[in-house]
Amino acid sequence: MTAPEETFAEYRPLLFSIAYEILGSVTDAEDVLQESYLRWQSASGDVEHPRAYLARIVTRQSLNALRAASRRREEYVGTWLPEPLLTTGDEPGEHVLTGEAVSTAMLLVLETLPPTERAVFVLREVFDFAYPEIAEAVGKSPAAVRQIAHRAREHVHARRRVALAGPAEAQAAAETFLQAAVTGDVQALMDVLAPDAVFLGDGGGRVASARRPVHGANAVGRLILGLVRLSEKLGEMRVGFAPYNGMPALVVAFDGVVDSVMCLEVADGAITAVYAIRNPEKLCGIPAP
Repeated sequence: MTAPEETFAEYRPLLFSIAYEILGSVTDAEDVLQESYLRWQSASGDVEHPRAYLARIVTRQSLNALRAASRRREEYVGTWLPEPLLTTGDEPGEHVLTGEAVSTAMLLVLETLPPTERAVFVLREVFDFAYPEIAEAVGKSPAAVRQIAHRAREHVHARRRVALAGPAEAQAAAETFLQAAVTGDVQALMDVLAPDAVFLGDGGGRVASARRPVHGANAVGRLILGLVRLSEKLGEMRVGFAPYNGMPALVVAFDGVVDSVMCLEVADGAITAVYAIRNPEKLCGIPAP
């Protein structure tokens, strides 16, 4: 590789992570990186601090993409959920995101922020960029960025107070959930669901899915058992576990084609949220179990 290619490859995991946190879309993040690389190629010879420069390019491209996506999401059919991102917990490869920062719930909170506030929060709270670096990226003064960061931080903390369970506890709850669902054990399902559990489905208007959030353990449990019964008519079903967005997830496929990714949020040993992504556009890169 040439020197510009090597430098971009070195920072690519960080750059992808910034774009994904701002956009909530793997596909859009990859598009941003492709456009940013082209800009980097033409300017890299004159850049003294590549990390800051590349982060600035990616942030600006991500903000442009986010503003365009915001208009599309206003017309989205049903609930919009982030595109699933595999988070293995191993050494960083395509990204550097782990834990709460990449959870579906956190990304949904970030969706409620204006674009500039979201970018400032991501760069400061997730990646610990300095205020002058962020100011260059978003076109504001450092003083203004400090105010924006404070406002965004308060907004996020007011809406996100649940501490996610550790990997072992979350996996145990997910396995109990799956066993109860496939065997039709209503009581076991009720026991593993938090009383105020919520189910969010994303079909994007392309496939059937719950158009509105379903609240409460009883309603969520009935919905899950109903989905299992319906699945018996859809072909040979295979279900596998994989970590997506910092949570255990069930990857469901019929006749070898991925039908859904169901991310399970676990806190205090109980499942507090089920995020079911069925929109085919968001499942293209998901390997079948």
